[in-house]
Amino acid sequence: MPSPLSRRGFSPTRVLFPLLATIALGLVSQATITTPAWAQRTTKPVLHGKHWVAITGKPLAATAGALTFGKGGNAVDAACAMLAATSTMWDTLGWGGETQALIYNPHTGEVKGINALGVAPTGATVEFFKGRGMRYPPEFGPLAAVTPGTPGGLMVMLAEYGTLSLAEVLAPAIEMAGGYPIEASQANNMERRKKLLMQWPYSRALFLPHLKADDSQERAAPHAGEIFRQPDLQRTLRKLVATERQALAAGKSRKGAIQAAYDRFYRGDIARELVRSVQEQGGLITLEDLAGWQVYIEEPVSTNYRGVEVFKLTHWVQGPAMLEALNILENFDLATMGYNSAAYIHALYQAMNLAFADRDFYYGDPYFPPEEPIEGLLSKKYARHRFAGIDTARNNPDAKPGDPYPFQGGENPFADLLAQWTPIPPAAEAEGEEGFQQALTLTHDEAFTAGTTSIQAADAEGWVVSITPSGGWIPAVIAGTTGIGLSQRMQSFVLDRALNPYNLVEPGKRPRATLTPGMALKEGKPYLSFAVQGGDTQDQNLLQFFLNMFEFGMNVQQAVEAANITSYQMQSSFGAHKSEPGRLVVRDDVPQWVQAKLRQMGYRVETRKRTSGPITAIYFDREHGSMWGGASDFGEDYGIAW
Repeated sequence: MPSPLSRRGFSPTRVLFPLLATIALGLVSQATITTPAWAQRTTKPVLHGKHWVAITGKPLAATAGALTFGKGGNAVDAACAMLAATSTMWDTLGWGGETQALIYNPHTGEVKGINALGVAPTGATVEFFKGRGMRYPPEFGPLAAVTPGTPGGLMVMLAEYGTLSLAEVLAPAIEMAGGYPIEASQANNMERRKKLLMQWPYSRALFLPHLKADDSQERAAPHAGEIFRQPDLQRTLRKLVATERQALAAGKSRKGAIQAAYDRFYRGDIARELVRSVQEQGGLITLEDLAGWQVYIEEPVSTNYRGVEVFKLTHWVQGPAMLEALNILENFDLATMGYNSAAYIHALYQAMNLAFADRDFYYGDPYFPPEEPIEGLLSKKYARHRFAGIDTARNNPDAKPGDPYPFQGGENPFADLLAQWTPIPPAAEAEGEEGFQQALTLTHDEAFTAGTTSIQAADAEGWVVSITPSGGWIPAVIAGTTGIGLSQRMQSFVLDRALNPYNLVEPGKRPRATLTPGMALKEGKPYLSFAVQGGDTQDQNLLQFFLNMFEFGMNVQQAVEAANITSYQMQSSFGAHKSEPGRLVVRDDVPQWVQAKLRQMGYRVETRKRTSGPITAIYFDREHGSMWGGASDFGEDYGIAW
């Protein structure tokens, strides 16, 4: 059997050529929204690839993807290498976070979902958190942690769909854990969060290397460009590779050897140290929680928008809200309205109001009862029903969840709660009231837009991967000598069934997360792969990205840089879970007459310089047999193609 190198015709020595050929950036002027879509100029150029494309949230991590392609790996191998690198770089995630992915398999023509979201540990109940004076589970600290998902998600994806060994895929991350020049954004993030990081001994030792006992230093965190070393994490990753190597030597298959590494993380000495240190610092995770957790390979949900099949992970994340919004918007003539006209912005906002209100009430873990009404929520008839209630002249600040049950032949078991539901959580502003005191590290706006990274990879064989990993961001609790930063995803649960009876915290249950990779097929073949960093803004940005391309004819780079809008009417999934009906952010070059019209329609309009969100995407050019990559000019997203 030929090696992956010879089979794909690549040599490691050739990887420098794509690096040099594709990273040259030409700065050109930014277009205003009055320029026709097909004439827009962009800050970054389109990436063109024939053999492969690798895009993610950090330049060094994109290089890890390129190096992996250079070894002969496929798009899944490269995506896993980028996932490992971004986790090691703390690109708003750490190794103890969670991974959500869509994978297109060219040999079956199917899109599969990867569910590697951690679960609430033993003892994490509504009564537990309310008994500690909390309105929601905490935003940070050991009690905010669900079980680690990213290590398992990476190993399952690699074993099932990759071609390389775990050792080959983890090689860039292992080298980086030994020391890499840290970028200013994360170094400064560590400094900003140092008061929190000082609470946890292992976090203090890792993130604050210049901390002195008398706190006399000017800076405790690393400096930009300083070599940031994570020896404990490096040892943990090397343990996984050593276990794989031993299993192969003992006659295990490639897949079996990766499974042996998986077992060491979740059931072996790594698991024991993780649990010991979590409990030492006040957390709840047990050995049984880790051993019982599993990665699910799932069927995603989809909708057909004017001939394009758009795929999302199901309702354990917010992805179906984009599909419902597309179903509603299909009833408008969006192209005739014009890109970012007042009518178009209003239609977007109203469709999102309805889809996200349904998200806020109906989404939860599909592996726990009650069963969510996803069939009804994604019904075209339900979308027409929701569309019929839209006021085309004014914003509806009281938009509420609908009742999808009749559209799947059922009866709503929570009709009483639905009748009482409000878009603003009861006493959401009363965080300081007695009995419900809860400190937050992020403002509402920061939490709404912050978080995660994204990964896109595709190859000439036809494999396509879109990943939105997150969790374990700074300020992260480090789990002892594992070097693993724990997730903070527990905060996305609710403790009040009136808010969402499907998303109440419960041991073994996954919180409804915001993380939402996207993929689209046209005539059964890949058309788009796309994802974005952010919190509750993710499917807002991705909805507009898709429409920018499909309805307004932008190319992939224009579409990721284009001016988006942001609604704050849906409930935040973080912190105080606040809602702000009618609040609308547009880019500052939206014409004044459009802004004035929106105010007349009942919106509180704010402007910002950039509103696109850090989107990454790949467009598949069937006519020419090539791939077009786009990486937003918002943030540090970066791509390499060959």
